[in-house]
Amino acid sequence: MSDELKPVTLDMILEKIAAYQPNADINKIVRAYEFAANAHRGQERVSGEPYIVHPMHVAYILTTLHLDDETICAAFLHDVVEDTQTTLEEIEEVFGKNVMTLIDGVTKLGRIESMSKEDVKLENYRKMFLAMAKDIRVIMIKLADRLHNMRTLKYMREDKRQRIARETLEVYAPLANRLGISGIKAELEDLCLRYLEPEAYYTLVEEVKQKRRERQEFIQDAVQKIRAQLEAAGIEAEIKGRAKHFYSIYRKMKRDNKSINEIYDLSAVRVLVSTVKDCYGVLGVIHAMWKPIPGRFKDYIAMPKSNGYQSLHTTVMTEGDPLEIQIRTKAMHQISEFGIAALWKYK
Repeated sequence: MSDELKPVTLDMILEKIAAYQPNADINKIVRAYEFAANAHRGQERVSGEPYIVHPMHVAYILTTLHLDDETICAAFLHDVVEDTQTTLEEIEEVFGKNVMTLIDGVTKLGRIESMSKEDVKLENYRKMFLAMAKDIRVIMIKLADRLHNMRTLKYMREDKRQRIARETLEVYAPLANRLGISGIKAELEDLCLRYLEPEAYYTLVEEVKQKRRERQEFIQDAVQKIRAQLEAAGIEAEIKGRAKHFYSIYRKMKRDNKSINEIYDLSAVRVLVSTVKDCYGVLGVIHAMWKPIPGRFKDYIAMPKSNGYQSLHTTVMTEGDPLEIQIRTKAMHQISEFGIAALWKYK
């Protein structure tokens, strides 16, 4: 995980959104950026950067999740009501009711954030968060906002770092999970571990790097063997190795009281196909190649998780080591990566 964030430009954001929403109102997005840059002029982040850098990163994160043009406008403007003289009425006049409503939602959620977590049970707090955001895009903006704040947490005082990381682990990572956005959930959890348990985090990073190097050849060999067998069976598939994120490895080590040497699924294999029928076809081929380990098969296609996640999970005993394999359709993969946003279609 790089300590320094790559700069984000307006052109990068416009290019991204044009690729997935061809009818996006580009002029409106540019106006939102200019409005925010003007409203935040003279303000700085704790890092010393101009404040506009933050909404730009938030907008960019949301383009990676394929959010629509109204959400991108709201991302640029999400702090102007809270942190500048701008009013909601002005926002509505310039950008319309929908963008104003999103910003109003983000501002209201900011007020819930300041409530004492001791006064509200965590689960109720999360439910209240979801209920308050009548439009799910408000939650997406808050998640992107929190992700950029976590990426730049090193500039905060130690006590603030601890409080924000704990809140992120207890509230925001579970929300990302509930919405099925696995990439954001994983990065938030890894960043939380880095600040809450720095010694454990940096030790784990080094150990995992070493282990992954050792397993790289094993994974590549398995991928080639699976590819050959699927080609013979006439099943078209995309096959690649995938690395587990640090927090899930850390949690497994703590839960099962195991050392890094006893965790065999630091890397796994993912198989993407076109149809559900092919998912089960792939499973049959893999189970014919290697013996499945009892109790390790999960059918999340027949029984999806509550956040919409679908896949087949199996762990097999290869010639040398156990190997975890995920099998899913490309559509299921989109939902796993983008969560609820994957269900929105742009004309």
